[in-house]
Amino acid sequence: MSKKKRKTPDNVIVQNKRARFDYELLETFEAGIALEGWEVKALRAGKVQLTDSYVLMKDGEAFLLGSQITPLDTTSAHTAADPSRTRKLLLHKKELARILAATAQKGQTCVCTQLYWKKHLVKARVALARGKQTHDKRDTTKERDWNRQKQRILRDAVKQ
Repeated sequence: MSKKKRKTPDNVIVQNKRARFDYELLETFEAGIALEGWEVKALRAGKVQLTDSYVLMKDGEAFLLGSQITPLDTTSAHTAADPSRTRKLLLHKKELARILAATAQKGQTCVCTQLYWKKHLVKARVALARGKQTHDKRDTTKERDWNRQKQRILRDAVKQ
């Protein structure tokens, strides 16, 4: 019996599953990203990693730090491709103010949870998050395993 891989929607480039495990996500925002041409080509090829990325607020603007976009071998040699450069996030003023106010509070941060295509544009799903304690992470794992087991039991009961 082969294991089925959970399929993500076609427009999703990459997800930050680690953020969902380490943080309790409170509120999400959709943000555009200022990218260079070689970065878009690398995103189409899936050469991106969001594992340790986070959002930094500076001078009333939001920046994505820690994301890795690996340049393709076919990229032009006359430009220096920095895979972990700081990328500007494009948000509305009200959203920026809300994120800034929330991150000023103790215990809250802002992380990027997903990169996806919206028509021909690359968008980032950014979430306000609160860190989980170790026991909360264990509870999450336990609940996820129980839900998976419950689904198996129901599926077996329906087959019989």
